[in-house]
Amino acid sequence: MKKLLIRLLYIILIGILVFVVIYAWPRVPIITAFAAKGMCSSVFIAGKDPDRVYAEDLSFFPISLAKTVVNYEEKSVTAKVFGLAKRKAVFREGLGSVLVLDIPEEQLREASFQIPDPGYSQDTVPWPLGDILTESRPEGVDYTELQAFVSNAIDPPGAEPFKKTLAVVVVYDGELVAEEYLNGYDYQTEFHGWSMTKSITSALVGILAGKGEIDIKAPVDIPEWKDDERGKITMEDLLHMSSGLTWVENYFTISEATIMLMQSSNMFDFVVSRPIEHTPGSHYYYSSGDANLVSGLIRKTFEEDRGYYEFPYKYLLHRIGILNTTIETDASGNFVSSSYSYGTARDYARFGLLYQNNGVFLNDTVLPYGWVDFTRQEAPAANANGEYGVNFWLDDPDPEISYQGLPDDVYSANGFLGQRIFIIPSKNLVVVRLGFSSKNFSHENFLKDIISTLPE
Repeated sequence: MKKLLIRLLYIILIGILVFVVIYAWPRVPIITAFAAKGMCSSVFIAGKDPDRVYAEDLSFFPISLAKTVVNYEEKSVTAKVFGLAKRKAVFREGLGSVLVLDIPEEQLREASFQIPDPGYSQDTVPWPLGDILTESRPEGVDYTELQAFVSNAIDPPGAEPFKKTLAVVVVYDGELVAEEYLNGYDYQTEFHGWSMTKSITSALVGILAGKGEIDIKAPVDIPEWKDDERGKITMEDLLHMSSGLTWVENYFTISEATIMLMQSSNMFDFVVSRPIEHTPGSHYYYSSGDANLVSGLIRKTFEEDRGYYEFPYKYLLHRIGILNTTIETDASGNFVSSSYSYGTARDYARFGLLYQNNGVFLNDTVLPYGWVDFTRQEAPAANANGEYGVNFWLDDPDPEISYQGLPDDVYSANGFLGQRIFIIPSKNLVVVRLGFSSKNFSHENFLKDIISTLPE
């Protein structure tokens, strides 16, 4: 009996060892990289307290296993799991935070960028370009009910996190009619937009297409692809998530997505190296790789990097009152168009308002005529099932959730962990909800509640 127990113990220990070596250990560097990068950006871009970053941005398993150390003097963060798999991220002015991988830290720190001066102060300019809110509000709205719904979306002070909403902004008929923030945050707080960055990037493509600098229907200019099937991929295929490249989009394991984000200094080059699996344009698959290809291709349209870095701010963000948003680059200098933007809830609402107004913002035609309509066209791949447009969602990607019961024209910019910019043209409505989970929060029901307070 004793020998049997010893053998059983050996088998269990061997099983644990195999699990650690084969499954757990390879994932630990991804966990520490995620934690270091997330903490660094949250502290040095958004100005968040590290304890709140732990409780919100890094609160989910297995990322919650990581422990971080913030160095305020050198603006860096290191992360470990049980003292192992150390990863470090450093902050660069104007370019955001980046992981220290195969490029020396000193070289990374040399990179910086001065975000252009917008030429105006939002403290002295009315909404939506500025932050002065008018006392007159659209008629016919039940503001008491509206505020009740918005306030109820936020967990009350001192309560255990349940709905996990960080911020809500409601814009109706062009006016900011309601907003609410989790305790301690306000309209100047910057939040991680995650994949809503993809939607911002699609607007940048629209601007370049309108200027004749990108032909979205032509094969993209990637020399490594010229002699194979990948050479047929167009910008339109990338915007529709239909490149056909081999890809797995899974943030909780080792996948192309996590290798790109957590282990690649040049994300564009990493995606360029992927083989092709489907005929370009024929198969829809949501891919952050496609989004970062778009970023690198935008960079190719500029003769020098300064023009590339200034472009989002001068030609899009600052034109529509988005002055408190940073788009981060990877170590090679490419904007991480798939995932890395930090902005205020009001900034995200302004972006939604641009699309609500068909690409026009206060009589400034920011997006070319027809771009918003193109954005809302379904991806043509047969398996897209009307779910996705041009870096915007036409339905919820969660099969257990749908936009049934909402106006047919609703569409949204979506981000990891429940970030949303909803645009409903027929209701003249934009709703922003930011959070660190959507497990116990129904975006669908929340929108229905808000719509119920508006005039018929």
